[in-house]
Amino acid sequence: MDLLFWITIGFIITGFVILASMKKGMESKVAFIKANIEDEGNSSKAKSVIFWILSTVAWGIVSMSLVVWCFKNYF
Repeated sequence: MDLLFWITIGFIITGFVILASMKKGMESKVAFIKANIEDEGNSSKAKSVIFWILSTVAWGIVSMSLVVWCFKNYF
C-alpha cells in the first residue's frame, strides 16, 4: 500500500479517538453553559466548545478530501 493510504487511515482513526475522548467534556461544558446562562464566566467555556466544533468540521473536511484523493490515485 502507498503512504497516502496509511496517512489517510491514521488521520481518520486518530481523529475519531480524539473526538471520542473529548466528547464527554464538551457535553459537560454545554450543560454548564445552559444551566448558568447569566454567568459571566461562560465565555471561555463557550469559546472552547465553538473551537471544538470548528475543529471537528475541519477534521471532517480534511478526512473527506484525503479519501477522495486516495480513490483518485488508486482507481
